[in-house]
Amino acid sequence: MLYAYDTVLHGFSARLTPQEASDLASAEGVLAVNPEARYELHTTRTPEFLGIAGQGLSPQSGTAGDVVVGVLDTGVWPESKSYDDAGLAEVPAWWKGQCEAGPGFDASAACNRKLVGARFFSKGYEAAMGPMDTDRESRSPLDDDGHGTHTSSTAAGAAVPGASLFGFAAGTARGMAPRARVAAYKVCWLGGCFSSDILAGMDAAVADGCGVLSLSLGGGAADYSRDSVAIGAFAATEQNVLVSCSAGNAGPGSSTLSNVAPWITTVGAGTLDRDFPAYVVLGDGKNYTGVSLYAGKPLPSAPIPIVYAANASNSTAGNLCMPGTLVPEKVAGKIVVCDRGVSARVQKGLVVRDAGGAGMVLSNTAANGQELVADAHLLPAAGVGETEGTAIKSYVASAPNPTATVVVAGTEVGVRPSPVVAAFSSRGPNMVTPEILKPDMIAPGVNILASWTGKAGPTGLAADTRRVGFNIISGTSMSCPHVSGLAALLRSAHPEWSPAAVRSALMTTAYASYSGGSSLLDAATGGMATPFDYGAGHVDPARALDPGLVYDLGTRDYVDFLCALKYSSTMIAAVARSREYACAENKTYSVGALNYPSFSVAYSTANGDGGGDSATVTHTRTLTNVGGAGTYKASTSLAAAKGVAVDVEPAELEFTSVGEKKSYTVRFTSKSQPSGTAGFGRLVWSDGKHSVASPIAFTWT
Repeated sequence: MLYAYDTVLHGFSARLTPQEASDLASAEGVLAVNPEARYELHTTRTPEFLGIAGQGLSPQSGTAGDVVVGVLDTGVWPESKSYDDAGLAEVPAWWKGQCEAGPGFDASAACNRKLVGARFFSKGYEAAMGPMDTDRESRSPLDDDGHGTHTSSTAAGAAVPGASLFGFAAGTARGMAPRARVAAYKVCWLGGCFSSDILAGMDAAVADGCGVLSLSLGGGAADYSRDSVAIGAFAATEQNVLVSCSAGNAGPGSSTLSNVAPWITTVGAGTLDRDFPAYVVLGDGKNYTGVSLYAGKPLPSAPIPIVYAANASNSTAGNLCMPGTLVPEKVAGKIVVCDRGVSARVQKGLVVRDAGGAGMVLSNTAANGQELVADAHLLPAAGVGETEGTAIKSYVASAPNPTATVVVAGTEVGVRPSPVVAAFSSRGPNMVTPEILKPDMIAPGVNILASWTGKAGPTGLAADTRRVGFNIISGTSMSCPHVSGLAALLRSAHPEWSPAAVRSALMTTAYASYSGGSSLLDAATGGMATPFDYGAGHVDPARALDPGLVYDLGTRDYVDFLCALKYSSTMIAAVARSREYACAENKTYSVGALNYPSFSVAYSTANGDGGGDSATVTHTRTLTNVGGAGTYKASTSLAAAKGVAVDVEPAELEFTSVGEKKSYTVRFTSKSQPSGTAGFGRLVWSDGKHSVASPIAFTWT
């Protein structure tokens, strides 16, 4: 037996033979036996970009709004200045968390009024992978990787003046909720993050008193009754804890999302208005812009020979610069052009350096398009888009003696357009429940500066002996803690709000277009993004503090949702931890009745929804007033949704008091469309001051 769970699950984890697991599953009183699952991590300008640089949005600690953000990740580096507790009140009496000691982690010195808890969970990892190699990782809350320190400081790190990575992105680094507390739960190790450990971390975090849980990890989409994170998150939500998860880095392909349960806040990634330009200057005088965070000795200003890796390799996949594939005699002293893919971007640079190369141009392929992610390379290097990479490779192939140099130019702010949906950000539609639109929103997740561990270099490679206090990395792992911290801000300002109300406020105030009115763009295509990419839009925290109205949800609403999915009583009990929740035989359940802040309208040509002349799908919603008295009027706009009519009834709602609830019905009527067609729209309730916006996605299958 590994763990006994008390809070987010009624059960235990254990090592069993297949026969024992089968026997146990059929035993009376056992709801479910789920196999261990392995999850992966979804790997300072943001406060200014989000409009919360001042302290006005940060309620003081020690008040009723004191919030602890629990971060389930790779641990914490307590020596970081992001965990300075200066100015914070005493730790609340209701906090039950612990600071666990271990090798390299002095609990008495590590925790304070900012870092109020640090625990680790490795039993599932070691049961699956064998005993931990303590020469490579610490059997303690200490962060050997950097990922956990980066995410927790992004969510709730204290303000640290003079932060930068090698001078890049210099300024004051601060978390989204700099007055909130942090508790670190180390559930991720070199071999991954295992579901039994994740559940143990969630179990402890909820019992300890965390108000927000942040999980920048995922394992693909699975049925909710078999998804450990979804099961743990259901119980956390029931106990008034908001759970924020990363959407995944499997974009730009469709239906690539993780963490899609409707009681989880699912966060995709967008860019900032900051970049780190580098220039590839070719011998023919042409200049191509890319990105880089290289900070060592520069290349000579005079061009040097440049070669394409595919022509300097002993491998059929030589273009990818995999370890051992470059021929030193063909790359020595030259800039090597490597194609992105398969191996880590920074590892390709290490391969070039070890083969004697002088520099690298890392070229995107069609999979990444024009999206640029900056890296702290180990040699002079620049990452370029597919278009630029193709042009550079064409020059290398055609010039008799091709030459080039790479110039790293520092930090640029005010980049437009921004935000742009990151190409790597996982996309909808939601494969588990197409009627629930995911992701819920996007937040900054590209080239994010935050604190780092002292145990690893900025690239994470063993060969990288550099040590930094801050690092710049990208992923939905970075966007998730932005929303976790913003949720802590909202919970501080509105302690009476439920997790669903907090998420609703963030979603209905998010923006899906730039200030000029044009739609947000997609880095993968260069064209317009859709709600399948960004959900409700990009978070706008200043507006989220006063959303006017919210779409609230409670445990019974989620159970009714499971009833609509035709879950058996046993499956519901496995998710909800109780046989008390059941589906009434005389009641009709509908997924369209879940009071979600967005609309996903799924027509089926197979059952006649879209196979005849027209079909109608009905959704019902209830709005709760959290602002002043006002009369709200509904308006709808549609894009790429020909032949669809939207009818809102009633089209006007009058609120006179806080807490008042009003319901409405939306009928989406569509003419027959070919299978695979998608369309989009937006429903907005406005009283002249507040705009309560919901995205609409239509699909025909």
